[in-house]
Amino acid sequence: MNRQSVIDFIKTEFGVPEEHLWMNWPDYAVFRNGRNKKWFAVVMDVERQKLGLEGIGRADILNVKCDPVFIGSLRLNKGYLPAYHMSKDKWISVLLDGTVPENEIKDLIHLSFELIDKKK
Repeated sequence: MNRQSVIDFIKTEFGVPEEHLWMNWPDYAVFRNGRNKKWFAVVMDVERQKLGLEGIGRADILNVKCDPVFIGSLRLNKGYLPAYHMSKDKWISVLLDGTVPENEIKDLIHLSFELIDKKK
């Protein structure tokens, strides 16, 4: 999945709009649960070196909340990175460059939504 297909999927699947919260990063898109307003996904483009990736330029990523039990094993796979600018214990970054299969990305978005939607 690429950046736009992730954005379109989230809007369609969860019925929530993207929010652009930062003037300095107008392309960063935040998605919140409609009921409790908690973030469950952030789509960003980040300098490759800040992500520990080779090469120059920027990479599109998706940050999602994840069960801490899965984070370690996911990060052993190509396309998964420590969460950029979020808690590395509870969030994970996914490259949106075709490395991670579409079904895995969709499953992670659903998991993220479920994790933040739990009623207390």
